[in-house]
Amino acid sequence: MSKKFLATMFTLSGTIIGAGILGLPYVFAKSGFLAGLFWIIVLGAVMIFTNLALGEVTLRTRGIHQLAGYAEKYLGKWAKRVMFFAMLFGIYSALLAYLIGEGESLSRLLPGNINPLILGFAFWVVMTLLLHEGMKGLKKIETYGVMAIIGIVVGIFFWFLPKISTPNLMTVDMMHFALPVGVVMFALLGFTSIPELRREIKGEEKKLKLAIILGTLIPIILYILFSAVFVGVLGKEVSEVATLSFGPFVTILGIFTMLTSYFVLAFSVKDLFKYDLKSSPMVNFVFSAIVPLLLYLFVSSFDMAGFAMILGIGGVISGGITGILIVLMNKASKSSKKEPEFVVPMNWIIVTIITIIFITGIFVEFFA
Repeated sequence: MSKKFLATMFTLSGTIIGAGILGLPYVFAKSGFLAGLFWIIVLGAVMIFTNLALGEVTLRTRGIHQLAGYAEKYLGKWAKRVMFFAMLFGIYSALLAYLIGEGESLSRLLPGNINPLILGFAFWVVMTLLLHEGMKGLKKIETYGVMAIIGIVVGIFFWFLPKISTPNLMTVDMMHFALPVGVVMFALLGFTSIPELRREIKGEEKKLKLAIILGTLIPIILYILFSAVFVGVLGKEVSEVATLSFGPFVTILGIFTMLTSYFVLAFSVKDLFKYDLKSSPMVNFVFSAIVPLLLYLFVSSFDMAGFAMILGIGGVISGGITGILIVLMNKASKSSKKEPEFVVPMNWIIVTIITIIFITGIFVEFFA
């Protein structure tokens, strides 16, 4: 495997692996581990197919675009607006969940029984200061952060392996069978990196298909190992932010994971408004910093939703809408004169099946 191939593969894995991993053990524990395993395999397969469909779109298209640009090119301006909404909804859901998770984690870690709301606000202040334009180079911490997370998760798995109780991993709770859907979908989102992969693997485009498949499989395997540790050791007694269940060291892992994810996503919002909407610095600041804070203060003050619920809603709405648009884009792009290096099968039957899956995910998250 060439360095270019490995870099491309890990770019996708790094985009997918985020703080969504912290919500998986909780919903796996509630639904039963086998139910969670079922959903991560099924939705993982759907996400691999959808990622490949988007990869084909990028290869069929001359010039470089982001998701909203591809949507406009192949489906029209309405699709660009819908894609923009889906991306923004997913990002804000994540930022809100991370503020809640950081507040709870820091409150558990620090002495003095400090209110999580205050610590979440303090975390926001620090991150807002770091988001100064001159600090953009720090986005690189995500790559190193992800590699560290992979190593730590594998280490945690082997450390706790002797303590895992097999019966804890053989459970299914039919009352909560569909509970993991939203969080699993959120944890597997990595659509935004696919256009970047095409640029990264330039000259070796024939390897893009394998890079996408392996880049998506790595997080799936990691998530299964991570969830197996918590559910296997603790059964149903898993915290909503999973790392709070295993003491200070593992709690620090959760804090670090959410910090890197928050940093990168907040920058994504700034870039979205700066480059796509040509907004002023003040508008960029409002939407990248002030809006997440207001959402956090509102939701936390009225105790409207927890960490896992926010990840779930963000996953099905953002992932579902984006996924549907991607398969429609792929179908429309088949008429392109540019031959791609790989092709995924796509017809109206497949489009309908994928659309039904994503719509069902939205439905079960809200009504199941």
